[in-house]
Amino acid sequence: MPPETLTPDRILEATEEVLRRFGPAKATVVDVARALGVSHGSVYRHFPSKAALREAVTERWLSRTSEALAAIAAGPGPAPERLERWLSELFEAKRHKAGDDPELFATYMALIGESGGVVERHVADLVGQLAQILQDGHEQGVFKAPDGDYATAARAVFDATNRFHDPAYAPEWSSPDITTAFAAVRALALRGLMA
Repeated sequence: MPPETLTPDRILEATEEVLRRFGPAKATVVDVARALGVSHGSVYRHFPSKAALREAVTERWLSRTSEALAAIAAGPGPAPERLERWLSELFEAKRHKAGDDPELFATYMALIGESGGVVERHVADLVGQLAQILQDGHEQGVFKAPDGDYATAARAVFDATNRFHDPAYAPEWSSPDITTAFAAVRALALRGLMA
């Protein structure tokens, strides 16, 4: 049976496992290559540097959240319900990432510090999704943004709910009253947008 073809996805999967095992400080491209049974030169053919590999694995990790949310943003239905679902899904996705695999979450927090551009693109994507929902709400006659600026309103909603999705607040996400606090902020944001 011939060996499996080396693809960027296979490399990223192996990188995630290596990062989980060794952490970001000790994981190397050689470790990734060893896990795949290839030379480190084979990995470098797909990712020109360790930094590029780490950035790609971070982007892949963040995109799992944004792809799921994009379906809600672009989906059918009343905008207020979609906004409520979108905010709830973002909060739950971030909580699960922090709680289900804390070692990998900590690893990614370290990598995110190295990959500022990836984070900026991720946040821009999420704010764009929010703006789409708000614009749809305007067209449905239920949302009104100050001066009709839905991009700024979307950023304001994102910033107002920061406590529930910014990894800096991850230690608070297991608090018994966090869901009540989230529901209150979400309701306030929705009320503030109503036409």
